[in-house]
Amino acid sequence: MKKKVSQTPSQRPVSKRTHKVAFLMNDDEQKILDKYVSKYKVENVSKFLREAVIRTALRQLDEDRPTLFDQK
Repeated sequence: MKKKVSQTPSQRPVSKRTHKVAFLMNDDEQKILDKYVSKYKVENVSKFLREAVIRTALRQLDEDRPTLFDQK
């Protein structure tokens, strides 16, 4: 019987990212992002932005899904 070895986060398989997304920010948006990254000591800005976008998209999709009864 094989012994199960726990993996650290860096050893876990991750889907390969093959799709590039780029966007521009104005000066005020960049200042806000820089302030946030500095204040909360964000080490990986790409990861932070990716997770923020996906979180927002998933929340909106969840809110838009059909329901059995009208909810107001």
